[in-house]
Amino acid sequence: MLFDFPDFDDHELVLFGRDTATGLSAIIAVHSTALGPACGGCRMWPYANDTEAMRDALRLSRGMSYKNAMAGLPLGGGKSVIIGNSRTDKSDDLFRAFGRVIDSLGGRYIAAEDVGITVADVMTMGQTTRHVAGLTGGHDASGDPSPFTAYGVYLGIKAAARHKLGADSLKGVRVAVQGLGNVGSHLCQHLADDGAVLTVTDIHADNVQRAVDRFAAVSVAPERIHAAEVDVYAPCALGAVINPRTLAELKATVVAGGANNQLETDAMGEALRSAGVLYAPDYVINGGGIINVSAEVTHAYDRESVLRQVERIPATLSEIFRRADREARPTSAVADEMAREILAAGKDGQKKAAA
Repeated sequence: MLFDFPDFDDHELVLFGRDTATGLSAIIAVHSTALGPACGGCRMWPYANDTEAMRDALRLSRGMSYKNAMAGLPLGGGKSVIIGNSRTDKSDDLFRAFGRVIDSLGGRYIAAEDVGITVADVMTMGQTTRHVAGLTGGHDASGDPSPFTAYGVYLGIKAAARHKLGADSLKGVRVAVQGLGNVGSHLCQHLADDGAVLTVTDIHADNVQRAVDRFAAVSVAPERIHAAEVDVYAPCALGAVINPRTLAELKATVVAGGANNQLETDAMGEALRSAGVLYAPDYVINGGGIINVSAEVTHAYDRESVLRQVERIPATLSEIFRRADREARPTSAVADEMAREILAAGKDGQKKAAA
């Protein structure tokens, strides 16, 4: 039963969408609208089974609630997943069908791009719903959010390196970047410009070769990137990459990347702390993209204002790091507590407004 699902965290709504004509099988999970309409990316991935897709949707949507709360945005948390191979299963009809599923929620959920989904795909969804964001055309269009995500992650890595390594610069700092899609490739550019030494991997060989050629990076097999001899491990692909197996082989003393749900379980936060590894909570460090999208959703898009807000991410992370040190607690637990306090205040505000 859905309500007994391990990752069901009092979600407000879970919607299953199916369109046999286009082959669409999708899940939309709305975790919270305490702070505003739920907003979060749509992911397309060839999940092994429906249970795996459900788990991802639920974990990602809760993460979006926390991400939007910690970024101070007037948005709730939601996420959607389309089950399929993004390189072979896409069609305009499929995305238009998914747009109709989104539209059925009447604005309770707003979709943007995520892993496997491009801005062009979101624009196609926009042909059948206005509840999409991260567009390249129209009033207040904000465009591809991934460069803003990557910029925030880069700034967050600098804050983490300063806190853990005592490094005022990333020059000579060894960083392993896992995943070279939109976010990972932009992140590599920032890191290389700052003098970092890069180790990279991706499931697509062409992405790896581009990074090797452009950034003089060293490539490793996807299944060994976590064990690279580096200072910083930056996951920028799928989640659950920090687990008992990978932690046992981890050489880095900082984990800071753009992927969502990097910890396989909440317990891995304490495991990282006990191992002397500083973890930058994923939904804090990777908030740049949704900050950019939020400015479009609220019809107040100004690129310079967005950049200033993204540049506050390191200060939030530093506060989490200091509090975690002071309280001898995992950074993940500290961030979760802070996010839940913000969401609870939002819910109380809703109740008072309705009274």
